[in-house]
Amino acid sequence: MTSEATPRLITIGETMMLVTPATPEPIVTASDFRLDAGGAESNVASHIAHLGVHAAWVSAVGDDALGERLRATITARGVDTRWVTSDADAPTGVYFKDPGNGVLYYRRGSAASRMGPESVRDVPLEGAEVVHLSGITPALSSTCSALVDDVFERVAASAATLSFDVNHRPALWQPGAAAPALRSFAERADIVFVGLDEAQTLWGCETADDVRAQLPTPARLIVKDGDVGATEFHRTSTGDDERIFVPTFPAEVVEAVGAGDAFAAAYLAAALNGEPAEARLTAGHERARLVLQSTTDFIIEVQVQKG
Repeated sequence: MTSEATPRLITIGETMMLVTPATPEPIVTASDFRLDAGGAESNVASHIAHLGVHAAWVSAVGDDALGERLRATITARGVDTRWVTSDADAPTGVYFKDPGNGVLYYRRGSAASRMGPESVRDVPLEGAEVVHLSGITPALSSTCSALVDDVFERVAASAATLSFDVNHRPALWQPGAAAPALRSFAERADIVFVGLDEAQTLWGCETADDVRAQLPTPARLIVKDGDVGATEFHRTSTGDDERIFVPTFPAEVVEAVGAGDAFAAAYLAAALNGEPAEARLTAGHERARLVLQSTTDFIIEVQVQKG
């Protein structure tokens, strides 16, 4: 995307080089691997760009081969990367998917962790329709936390909508710090995505209604409950809180990481197109199902093998 027009959606945050087995098997036994781009915010931008929305990803990568490849990969997906910078003094982060055993992250001291308010100084956040952030970014460093605060303040003073995915990563937070910090950010957002499992860990919530009680302020709150479904709470024109539930579509789960980003992107694309709540949630489930059936974070169709 080379248009100088202000993107409809701007995401800000870390992206790392993803190393994953070419087939869904553990790292210790896999022999073939693939390199790809992965990270919450660029995943959202990639999916939403594929759905036809002009989206930009703002970040920093190392001035190295991995950073160059990351930028080229995400640009090739149709994402506007004009505000991605290269840092000659810090590396590009890397993470590994180990199917069946989780994820291994190597991001300490990365270029993205050195971002701060100056990273978005020239980005026209106020002109976007939606600005999207995740709870990963403020946990990366004190400067990244200041960056998120700055974005929240700028968007709050504009007509743009602030979208926030809680995306709780326990390993990034000091003990006891995540729950109050993520609640504070979520309460300042207009649209919030959170997994029920995350809300249970953070705030002791047992149901979607418990999450709404914890986060009463956002105009739209989307609570995702794994293979059960997703619930949206939103304010009606009369000021009442409406609750909409759409069950999850059945899917063979190869690797779950990245599915939440796909859900958020498709939901936001549907919202930007003026779709009602049930259609927004349905779009989210459809996109998430694709990623659940792959070892990569970004996929636009599942290849079916014929035998």
